[in-house]
Amino acid sequence: MPANLVRCVSCRALLNPDLSPREILAPEFIPLPEVEAVIDTPIAGYFVTCPKCQKELRIHSRYDGQHVACKFCNGQFPFKLQPPSVQTPAFFADCPHCKKELRAARKYAGAKVACKFCEGAIHFV
Repeated sequence: MPANLVRCVSCRALLNPDLSPREILAPEFIPLPEVEAVIDTPIAGYFVTCPKCQKELRIHSRYDGQHVACKFCNGQFPFKLQPPSVQTPAFFADCPHCKKELRAARKYAGAKVACKFCEGAIHFV
């Protein structure tokens, strides 16, 4: 609006008729495509290879930093994620959309992927 526009304090009528307020045109509504929400999903646990018998074990991430025992050979070993003490080829997590358990290769940690069951967008954190 022009700087010299003067209005009445009580009724807001325009007092200087030589100026007029500009009209503001509303832009045309353009619908945007729907954006699918990507949900952060924590990694529940890891599939690790037993260092003694080389069989694959499923270990929950809450055991990080503890000694665990292999259910096949009863060999004990430390389970550490940083720095990795054992080979972890894959991890598992629950899909927040369909609640099914997913197994993913270690390279997908931190990646945005789609659930193989429901096609929901997931970000492994």
